[in-house]
Amino acid sequence: MNLANKITVTRILMIPVFVMLFPIYPDGLVSKLALLQHIDEYGVYYAAAVFILASVTDKLDGYIARKYNQITNLGKLLDPLADKLLISAALILMAGRHDIAAWVAIIMIGREFIITGIRMTASAQKIALQADKSGKLKMVFQVAAISAVLLNNWPLSLITAIRIDQMLMYCALVLTVYSGYLYIKNNYRILKLDQH
Repeated sequence: MNLANKITVTRILMIPVFVMLFPIYPDGLVSKLALLQHIDEYGVYYAAAVFILASVTDKLDGYIARKYNQITNLGKLLDPLADKLLISAALILMAGRHDIAAWVAIIMIGREFIITGIRMTASAQKIALQADKSGKLKMVFQVAAISAVLLNNWPLSLITAIRIDQMLMYCALVLTVYSGYLYIKNNYRILKLDQH
């Protein structure tokens, strides 16, 4: 396994750490353990730091893969999978804490399931599909929006009462749907192959 793929796998392994740091523990358990009390108060900031770090490594593994010619079919499949797992985990946890509306999380995660289905169909035919520009832009907005929501609109809250984090989340939602539409449209031939 090359360096780029090792970084991608590391990003996947950071997801359980992100989940464990997220303050979602039952009150009864929190009241009994000092560590969980600390996580209940500050965990979301630790989780945000892990999320941001994991998101940054997405750019790092891509850069290394291109610079050192380490682009592989495994990397083409693992990289978007790592992104989807990280984003989905964050959306589910935030919806569970009512930081975002549940329907927003459902639509965004649903889109990822559909795209993953297309990738699996293509992969079964030994075709590895890469993310297009709209998908990459969607990812940037998702990371920015999730980071802002996790930090409860900080530091923007210091200069304005406007919920920029929620505005970013709805922008990310629109881009998620639009990029999904484009992806399906541009790769429709893959879905039709089994019909001939």
